[in-house]
Amino acid sequence: QVQLVESGGGLVQPGGSLRLSCAPNGSIFSIYTMGWYRQIPGKQRELVADIRYDGTTNYADSVKGRFTISRDNTKNTVNLQMNSLRPEDTAVYYCNAQIKLQRGEDGLEYWGQGTQVTVSS
Repeated sequence: QVQLVESGGGLVQPGGSLRLSCAPNGSIFSIYTMGWYRQIPGKQRELVADIRYDGTTNYADSVKGRFTISRDNTKNTVNLQMNSLRPEDTAVYYCNAQIKLQRGEDGLEYWGQGTQVTVSS
């Protein structure tokens, strides 16, 4: 069973930076869209940013100009560079990907286990 493995969360002061990374831990055929979502207790999970296979990106208004999403199609990885972090960015961040395991199969949606990002002085 393929899983998305995330890394890079932690505690940072306001104005600081963190970089999140995510990749599947098994053999796959292809990945279409990869992205990052976040969730705080009592609220719905929300899109932070996503990126298509061709590099087209999409960002939540709240992170535009501060966060940058990128991917390496040769390594099937997606990264989220987060700069100028604010306390309101504090959340559990989840990696998301539409993965096709075998040629000819439909792509399925996968989620990572989540990584905590805390922005606090």
